[in-house]
Amino acid sequence: MIDVRLLRTEPDAVRAALARRGDPELDTLLDSMLSLDARLREITAERDAVRARVNELSKQVGQLRRDGDTSGAEALQAESRSLGATEHALAAEHDTVSASLREMLLVVPNLPHPDTPDGASDADNPVITGPFLPEGGIDGFADHQRVPHWEIGTALGILDAERATKIAASMFTMQRGAGATLARALCQYALDTNADAFEEVRPPTLVSTATLTSTGQLPKFADDAYAIERDDLWCIPTAEVPLTSMYAGEVLDQSELPARFMAYSPCYRREAGSAGRDTRGMLRAHEFDKVEILALATREQAPDLLTEMVGRVERMIASLGLHHRVIEICTGDMGQSHHRSFDIEVYAPGCGQWLEVSSVSWFSDYQARRADIRYRAVGDDGRPLKGTALVHTLNGSALAVPRVWAAILETHRRADGTIAVPEVLHPYMRGITVIGG
Repeated sequence: MIDVRLLRTEPDAVRAALARRGDPELDTLLDSMLSLDARLREITAERDAVRARVNELSKQVGQLRRDGDTSGAEALQAESRSLGATEHALAAEHDTVSASLREMLLVVPNLPHPDTPDGASDADNPVITGPFLPEGGIDGFADHQRVPHWEIGTALGILDAERATKIAASMFTMQRGAGATLARALCQYALDTNADAFEEVRPPTLVSTATLTSTGQLPKFADDAYAIERDDLWCIPTAEVPLTSMYAGEVLDQSELPARFMAYSPCYRREAGSAGRDTRGMLRAHEFDKVEILALATREQAPDLLTEMVGRVERMIASLGLHHRVIEICTGDMGQSHHRSFDIEVYAPGCGQWLEVSSVSWFSDYQARRADIRYRAVGDDGRPLKGTALVHTLNGSALAVPRVWAAILETHRRADGTIAVPEVLHPYMRGITVIGG
């Protein structure tokens, strides 16, 4: 969430930053937040004044009783009881106003980075790197590559959507044989590629409401999440959720930053907003495997980390022989929690479209403020500075299986209908270098 103190002291700057997101309702919401914040401070001041008077009366009552003035003591005690009722009412109002303010803070999006490009939708996202396409561009793909992966996978017996639907429901997928091996190989390759800098973690894939709230999925994206209401648990939409909350409520030393983590996990999404979109094959699924990379950092470390993480993902995609580009997400297309964000997209010639395969984002201290993740800063002399600061969080999809799997089938399909497995995956494929044939 944003810093309410910043809204209080620099309201015009906050309004201007959020106006770049193009949501006119935010201005009204900010007005309400400022009113609630002002009332909260008034209540706090009134409550503190009442408490001070009660404490003063308590001392006076004690002195009067020592002096033998019983009637005077009883009069002051009556005043104290009346003030106690006032204090109770103020405390109740404080809780109500504080809860209302927090509810609003939970839905206000993050402030965009000054360098984030302005725009209204994904059509305004500029291409930063690439596109890297064959000679002739999009028209340079061969006819045998222009077959969609759901047809390729079904023909080769490595994608079984029909039985996946029978077992579960529509928009669940099942890979078989070499297709399943390919999916697992992609995850292991992503873990091994990033093991030089990121600690591997195997987190829980069911998390509490508080954990899902910390990363910004709740309350906004509740309809897109799978809830286990009996136990107040949620299936994670990404390993970002448990990794971010590993240090919730803790204070790190600055020497521990940046702290880097990676995790393989299944991910679960209802895809509630997928109506009217292409959901065939592996393009959109309720369950899929993904390797996530995440970092906790200082404000100063974050920009270089963002660049590094984007570069890592792009190099992996390039090593798989996939035609790709890097785009920067504009203000009108950015997620609620994002401060600055980049997508890596691959071109799938069989689908005939660019597919987002990774999003790498910097969240500033937006998530850390929700999760209360702080660090002890140190000065130039190495000594701890007074107080603590919120960490900055960054995360990215190192490799999400479905669309990468799909793009491999379409891009590396040969004229005889077989699939050439990218060379970097050979060590993970149990000797399979060609699928089919």
